[in-house]
Amino acid sequence: MTDPDREQTTGGPLGKLAGRAKEAAGSALGKEDLAREGRLQQAQAEAEQEADAEAAEASQREAEAELEDEKAQTEIEREGLRNELEAKAREEAAERDRHEVELEAEARARRQETAAELERRVDESAADVEEKEALAQAEAEAETARRLEQEARRAEQRADLKDPEEN
Repeated sequence: MTDPDREQTTGGPLGKLAGRAKEAAGSALGKEDLAREGRLQQAQAEAEQEADAEAAEASQREAEAELEDEKAQTEIEREGLRNELEAKAREEAAERDRHEVELEAEARARRQETAAELERRVDESAADVEEKEALAQAEAEAETARRLEQEARRAEQRADLKDPEEN
């Protein structure tokens, strides 16, 4: 017979099997303490199996909760990255728009400069033409004045030849 304070129970399937053997032996031999120890050992093995199953279930629930938490964190990170990408795309679009506006402004400025240069050249050409026309007209008038002076001298000479006393 074993001391109740010193009972050793073994868990798991072997402990349950050993508990059945002790219970059967105790019942067969009429040793109630041995039968009770066998029942206790079976109960202990069952309790350990239930505890192990509950621990495994709790571990599974904990792993599932961690997985859900990781999924949530991943989704938060994904959303953050998506927001960053969208912000970057908006910045790049704004930069492209700004660059296009700058290019358009530069092109407009070049067109205005070209137009102003053409207008200046046209004005210079017109001034050159007017100056040449004025010079040609002045030469023509000077030629006309010379011709008229020559005609006037000839007329005077003819008049002097016709009437020499008037001089």
